[in-house]
Amino acid sequence: MKALLALFAVALLACQRREAETNFAGGDPNRGRLLMARDGCAACHELPGPGVRGLVGPSLEAMGRRAYIAGKLPNVPQNMILWIRFPQAVDPGNAMPNLGINERDARDMTAYLEALR
Repeated sequence: MKALLALFAVALLACQRREAETNFAGGDPNRGRLLMARDGCAACHELPGPGVRGLVGPSLEAMGRRAYIAGKLPNVPQNMILWIRFPQAVDPGNAMPNLGINERDARDMTAYLEALR
């Protein structure tokens, strides 16, 4: 019985930790999803759900599980925010344009992308 309770406690802690880990960006993932639709991200990227399936950039499905952003940056929130805001500064000449996205919007978009697991 003690072993079962210990196993349950470990599983519960793992679930709580996983939930906390999915929003290091401190943004609103629901707002981020809406912003990505507003800013036309699906024109170039494949996103979960129905809609346009862009073929210019990579699919963003399961982005939260990927190790790198654009094959250049470790996939951590600070880097995703940087990439969303200034892709041409990070990798000059890549296909993603600078869209003038502000810090708050980039943080919300990052929270959404982190949740795509």
